[in-house]
Amino acid sequence: MTAVARHRPARPPAQSLSLVFVFSLCGGVLLAFILLPLLRLAASQSASSLARIAALADVRQAITLSLEAALITALLAALLGVPLAYLLARSRFHGRAVVAAIIDLPLAVPHTVAGIALLFVLGRQGIIGAPLAALFGLRFWGTLAGIVAAMLFVSIPYTVNAARIGFEAVDPRLEMTARSLGLGPWQVLRRISLPLAWRSVMTGLTLTYARAVSEFGAVVILVYHPMTAPVKIYELFLRFGVDEAAGMSVLLLLITLGLFILLRALAFGGAAPHGQGR
Repeated sequence: MTAVARHRPARPPAQSLSLVFVFSLCGGVLLAFILLPLLRLAASQSASSLARIAALADVRQAITLSLEAALITALLAALLGVPLAYLLARSRFHGRAVVAAIIDLPLAVPHTVAGIALLFVLGRQGIIGAPLAALFGLRFWGTLAGIVAAMLFVSIPYTVNAARIGFEAVDPRLEMTARSLGLGPWQVLRRISLPLAWRSVMTGLTLTYARAVSEFGAVVILVYHPMTAPVKIYELFLRFGVDEAAGMSVLLLLITLGLFILLRALAFGGAAPHGQGR
């Protein structure tokens, strides 16, 4: 009898139940706040109206441009952001906190402000844009390069921060043991660090991709033409009103949501993100 009582799970205290109830209520309100506008937007369009919008060549071009530019942005984020994330996770250099704060700056800067700031650097008279255009013919206004630059500026924090957290979760003793066994630093990174942190890295890249697809403010100021999907939606809203813009909005929502789910599935493969669950 005593043994049975010893192994019987304890009932949660009353205050824990009340805490779960209140927190569940708060979470439910938040989920409703997120889902209700999106569901109402989706319900406003019929299949025929979506087909009509999808048949428009300029709509398809804008969506394709956004997806293509976001993919290039994610690849650049992986190339530039992951190495910096590793340094922030493993090195204790002077000014590390300043570097981390600079990485987070785009999250605090309004994206229209970011577009204006990029215009001073990459625009026709920009301190970098003008010389690059004169010497190499590389222009950031009205080009894919400008769209990618604007997308990268506002979305790079997601890659760096997620990858840094992933690398910090890797036990440094594993890397030191691998080095003691004769592996070089690049081999340790390829065989130990990246495989253990790759889910966090992929989470950051997925968020970067999703954020890049949805970017409007910086792109519309630095580039405007050719139009990405968010810019095209804004143009439709100004020219034809909310109904026409809502049709393309639902179309873009369905495409990006499908891609987001696919990327998350590829990143996690049914497993929980690093550090969540076992």
